[in-house]
Amino acid sequence: MSIDKTSEAPGTPEDHTVENPEAAKGSDVAVDPRLLVREQGLAGYVTEFKRKIKGGDLGSIPVVIGLAVIWIIFQSLNSNFLTAGNLSDISVAMVGTGMIAVGIVFVLLLGEIDLSVGSVSGVAGAVFAVLSVNEGMNEWLALVLAILTGTVIGAIHGFFFAKIGVPAFAVTLAGLLFWQGFMLKVLGDNGTINLDSDGVVGKLTSYYFTDVAAAYGLAIAVTVLYFLSAFYGNRRREAAGVPSRPLSDTILRTALLAVVSFAVAIVYNQYKGLPLAVVLFLAVLLLTDFVLRRTAYGRKVFALGGSVEASRRAGINVELVRISVFSIAGTFAAIGGLFVASKIASANQGAGTGEFLMNVIAAAVIGGTSLFGGRGRTWNALLGVLVIVSIQYGLALEGIAAPVQYMITGGVLLATVVIDAVTRKTQKSAGRA
Repeated sequence: MSIDKTSEAPGTPEDHTVENPEAAKGSDVAVDPRLLVREQGLAGYVTEFKRKIKGGDLGSIPVVIGLAVIWIIFQSLNSNFLTAGNLSDISVAMVGTGMIAVGIVFVLLLGEIDLSVGSVSGVAGAVFAVLSVNEGMNEWLALVLAILTGTVIGAIHGFFFAKIGVPAFAVTLAGLLFWQGFMLKVLGDNGTINLDSDGVVGKLTSYYFTDVAAAYGLAIAVTVLYFLSAFYGNRRREAAGVPSRPLSDTILRTALLAVVSFAVAIVYNQYKGLPLAVVLFLAVLLLTDFVLRRTAYGRKVFALGGSVEASRRAGINVELVRISVFSIAGTFAAIGGLFVASKIASANQGAGTGEFLMNVIAAAVIGGTSLFGGRGRTWNALLGVLVIVSIQYGLALEGIAAPVQYMITGGVLLATVVIDAVTRKTQKSAGRA
């Protein structure tokens, strides 16, 4: 059988000649639904919203609605719930758990879990207390060493997981036990070391910017930063020829953010002022969100959560990324542990124990980070921890015992996981997972 070597190679113009021009003329060309938003105005946004809901892309809608319902219920039960003082206390109390939840978000994006973060947070508080109080070390140096302790512990866990191949669940479960024992050993027989309330760590949760200009200035800064980021982001997308939001949409979103930001500023200024802890937490959320969404490293994390094998074939150093993610989780566990120690003005044997670990993981999941990996943002930690701490404070105002708090938090967590699972199935059926 002879082979015609003069035939056109695949990909040449002749290879794509239309056989039936009339049929092709009447065919529909697929259009990205996002492009219709700009053309249809408000109707386009409604259509886009329906498309996302049908496709299982719920985003943060469930948790925002749930948070609103929680606040309405507790305010109806006790008029003190939405007072400036209580809301300010909630925002400060959530920072320690929220910081650790940020690190958990990174781990969950890989589709893994870290059960050691509670114990690691206790170790960081203990290390700082021993170095600064018992040994007389400079507080700033002790602070850095305590945080680095968490980083190293996370790297150790990541090494066993990524290099040796031990499941993350087993590694971090062992870490939970080991580091809890290590914390008890560091604290010694006394078991509690009191911290200087006017020291570096002591002021993390006790310092407030009392000048009203601080809260309003932060609100202005957040609003302007968001507008500039969205505006120039859209300009780059337009230049690249990809779908982007119209200017009216950016202005509307900025206006809504401004309303929320200034409302929060007013609440803070009616109490003690802008809490330092909240400022630091917002800075962490902005930084980590930028890393995940705007850097090559962040894209690698999401890629691993989607498919490890595909990531490996794409040339991603899977082991390095995994180790780094667990290092990040350990780092934020240590930072959160210092905020927890600041809140109680001491490092004690109960740090990071009990329901603390479950609250941290629940905060990340309730906020919208998927347990299946590949979907989530660090802002989910803020929403999730707001839900949990709001429930705790609301029930405390009603004098409801801790067992009921555990049951309610567990019920909320179960509902969130169910929504996550159903959403994932919906996305698969819609061809978007």
